[in-house]
Amino acid sequence: AGTLYRNGPAWTERNGLRYDHWFDGDGMVHGWRFNGDGSLTHHARMVATPKFTREQKAGRFLYPAAGTSVPDTQPVRNNDDANTANTSVVTLNGRLFALCEAGSAFEVHPDTLDTIGPVTWRPDLAAMPFSAHPLPDRDGSLWNFGSISLVGGSALLVWHLGKDGQLCSANVIQTPEYGYLHAFTMTDQHLVFVLAPFDFKQSGGSFFERMAFVPQRAARIAVVDKNSPDKAQWFEAPFAAIYHFGDAYARDGGIVVRAVRRDDINEARSPMKEAMAGDGAHAVNGHTTLVELHLDLRRTQARWQDTGISTVEFPLFDARTPSTRGARLYAPTIAGEATAPYFNAVAAFDVDRGRRQLWRYGTDILAEEHVFVPRPGSRSADDGWLVGTLLDPVQQRSGIAVLDARHVGDGPLAQAWLPYAVPLGFHGTFAARG
Repeated sequence: AGTLYRNGPAWTERNGLRYDHWFDGDGMVHGWRFNGDGSLTHHARMVATPKFTREQKAGRFLYPAAGTSVPDTQPVRNNDDANTANTSVVTLNGRLFALCEAGSAFEVHPDTLDTIGPVTWRPDLAAMPFSAHPLPDRDGSLWNFGSISLVGGSALLVWHLGKDGQLCSANVIQTPEYGYLHAFTMTDQHLVFVLAPFDFKQSGGSFFERMAFVPQRAARIAVVDKNSPDKAQWFEAPFAAIYHFGDAYARDGGIVVRAVRRDDINEARSPMKEAMAGDGAHAVNGHTTLVELHLDLRRTQARWQDTGISTVEFPLFDARTPSTRGARLYAPTIAGEATAPYFNAVAAFDVDRGRRQLWRYGTDILAEEHVFVPRPGSRSADDGWLVGTLLDPVQQRSGIAVLDARHVGDGPLAQAWLPYAVPLGFHGTFAARG
């Protein structure tokens, strides 16, 4: 019983102009409500950011986009003039926030999904980047970062919010050079940030059109002690383009981080570009490898190690897993024949033991991120469910499935389909009903 909230880019075309980049569309927040009596309801609303409301009135795109050149744009006063709030959602102290990586969190009513507005955690931090991938700590507080490189600088803003939703601290850490990061990971003691080096092209255009990854340069890795969030220990490792991380845990005086590496640099800069243009036949979303980053804190050394697992994305895990061992990872993947340029299955990976459980939804089904939901009253890691959304382009409908997290290979315990389709989204969170 509770609600699966999801967010994703849903409005991608106005007045004959269609966005080229998947990250550009204005955000739509969904509420999939499990009512506790076997019934399910779905509700969704666009996030009423200043950008969206002004463009609705004008009937055309007015502001710069992350990955598409928009003609005749209007000047922006701050990050939130162009904020799409389209990537993820998080709940904290009963409040719901829609997030993207370059601006403020936008508060949304958890029941009606009406937009309340941008959140200012402290007056001098108004409109500063608050990324789409905050991480809850075991004490109920929330850690996050803002990438200052997205607004022309070279620094990280490290956020820490208390479980009451109030700001505990906000610290700026200078970075050695431009480095792109979309998410981060953490252990009980440390935060880990992996920055992929990039240069800006001199010619004009959107952020991702001007950005060029530089695989010849080393990735810079910042390890931040939670007790001293204004300082970082820096590491270097071979270049890696990463959007999403799995778990991280302490081992032998160091840290092991699991992440999904994008192996095609051009695809990493603009994922699903062909599909955005309607060319499903040539679109591929599978050039990925699950890798481990091994950090030796005493010697300040870092190295990558392949796990042998490929064609996955959006890895999640049970946050109750002890921080001394690797977690079981749950991720969409591709299995067997697939007609669509996306994932069609979900898998559970025990990386250390080399074991995998998999459920394939079918040739035509697109499988999105599957969120882990703990079983109420249980403290045992992985005792719970996976709740994931689906898109059936043949029947033109969206759906949702619930699987036993310990028995993924047995398939859904329950599955439901809407009488309509909604756009593919990115990330979600489950809020249990009290």
